[in-house]
Amino acid sequence: MTTTQLVLLIVGSVIVLCIIAGVLGRWIWRRGLRVPLVVRLINRASGQVIELIKQPLTIAVLDEVADVLRAGHYTRNVAAALRENRVELKAMIAEKIKQDPTTGQIRLLPFHDRIINEVSETTLRVILEVLADPRTDELVADVLRDNIAQLRQAVRELKVE
Repeated sequence: MTTTQLVLLIVGSVIVLCIIAGVLGRWIWRRGLRVPLVVRLINRASGQVIELIKQPLTIAVLDEVADVLRAGHYTRNVAAALRENRVELKAMIAEKIKQDPTTGQIRLLPFHDRIINEVSETTLRVILEVLADPRTDELVADVLRDNIAQLRQAVRELKVE
């Protein structure tokens, strides 16, 4: 078994024991009986085990998520979504340009709809080219790397507190 599978097996066993102890304790308490020593010990021990494995398990899951995030090509995904919704985005950009107070005077120009249409098309084309640029992939990778480092640091600091 791998370390992850072993940890998950232990966690699952502890959770099952906690549930059994909780149900048994509630059943005994409803009957007016005192909770047996074994149930109290299981409850106490399971809480300690959970506290003991909580952080290593969180770090292991975070490492797995980080590996998955590093493998992704997010700018390609965004570009694909923009291409898929190009017509709606173009209409939305044109609408926002018409509503913008600084560009509202465009209505006074002849062929203002064509100008806005060309600006919308150019905007989408430039965005798609920026997303296709490898430097944008590098930027997203740097952002992810820094965020993952911050998450790891935050998880490690939780143990200290």
